[in-house]
Amino acid sequence: MTGRHGDALARAARDCEIPETASQWSDVIGRADIDVIDICTPPGTHAEIAVAAARAGHAVICEKPLAVNYADAAAACDAVVAAGVHHAVGFNYRRLPALSLLAEMVARGELGDVHLWRGTWLSDEFVDPAIPFDWRFEASMGATTIADLGSHLVDLATWMLGPIDEVSATSSTFVGERSFEGSTRRVEIDDASAALIRFASGAQGTMEVARAAPRRPCDFVVEVNGSLGTALFSYNQLNELWFARVDDDPRLYGMRRIRAEHPLHPETAGWWAIGQGVGYDASFINQVASLADAWPDEPWAPGFEVGASVAAVCESMERSARERRWVQVDDVVAVGSP
Repeated sequence: MTGRHGDALARAARDCEIPETASQWSDVIGRADIDVIDICTPPGTHAEIAVAAARAGHAVICEKPLAVNYADAAAACDAVVAAGVHHAVGFNYRRLPALSLLAEMVARGELGDVHLWRGTWLSDEFVDPAIPFDWRFEASMGATTIADLGSHLVDLATWMLGPIDEVSATSSTFVGERSFEGSTRRVEIDDASAALIRFASGAQGTMEVARAAPRRPCDFVVEVNGSLGTALFSYNQLNELWFARVDDDPRLYGMRRIRAEHPLHPETAGWWAIGQGVGYDASFINQVASLADAWPDEPWAPGFEVGASVAAVCESMERSARERRWVQVDDVVAVGSP
């Protein structure tokens, strides 16, 4: 285990029963007794570490976003592919049974032809203007709110509906300066952003992300509307999926609740008792179990290709907000490809 802060590193190593630590990530790259590098550092450092790890022959798991821009994400993707190592991005919310069930229903056509997708993610992380400036407010290190929160939503959207062609976005920064070392420093990222989305399939979408929503700790919602039905997921009830079809009994008009806990549901496999529910940690447990099952013969998913494609969409939204226009994702890919 590596980390920048000695006391915190020592506590984490003790709690997790890890016998050896280092203060620099470069100290562990290339060690023959390490198979997998798990990158949990600030986003601005992800690509450099991933490239170095891949070139040293390590498998790589990287937290989202894969990088703060598409060019770096593409470089990391090229590195793991060239090295032939396993690679995965931490899009853990795919592994919640209710969201995975929603994706399965879309794939099976149970909602018909999908017309509309919408996702919102609200948090109160940056509400307090007294929060001092740190790496989270620096664009080259912490990434934007679009890339931080939005990368999860973009991943879920493209996982369910396929590629995004173009976007039109708007962004706002409500606290423009924050205290820093006895003075102030300009905030470089958005507090909130929203985007219109056009999918390659012809579907339409919307996305809203914010870290300036009081008393919204980590609230995200995904809804899909198709020609035959609607499905709705809300993270504050993460074991549930709401669903209705146009051919339901009219006397029962409205949405019905599905408890995504049955062994027949994806990401469940009966590994916990029905009625007990899962929590945030289960998304990581399912993800790690899937990666372990695939090791070493099968590829990991979602891989860096997905991470790079998500980064391209996020950068398209950032560019759209700056330039106040629709942006084609392919244009960002063309400019940012190595």
